[in-house]
Amino acid sequence: MTIKTKGGRQGKPEAAWTFLTNHSHVLLLLSSDSEMRIRDVAAAVGITERAVQRIVNDLSAAGYLSIEKDGRRNRYTVSTTVPLRHPVEAHCSVGGLIRFVHSGRRRSVE
Repeated sequence: MTIKTKGGRQGKPEAAWTFLTNHSHVLLLLSSDSEMRIRDVAAAVGITERAVQRIVNDLSAAGYLSIEKDGRRNRYTVSTTVPLRHPVEAHCSVGGLIRFVHSGRRRSVE
């Protein structure tokens, strides 16, 4: 299948997009592995470590994520009862999103 890209050329699209944001990607990864390193989150999401750190700070400040120091490592806890931020999905909780995304995996999040 051939698609047109910027400038009318044919081939693969220049920029990919996804339905979920980088904030949700980070939250979903940390919900499945509470001790995941920032470096590993960055690699999995495809963004810089600095961007992940900003996202973790955003999520923490908004009450979606708690951070506990454990020696040199961090342990993350997701607050699953907090509603999603946008008015369109504000009737859903973070826990609902996590359960939905992880429902196809062997390890489920409660």
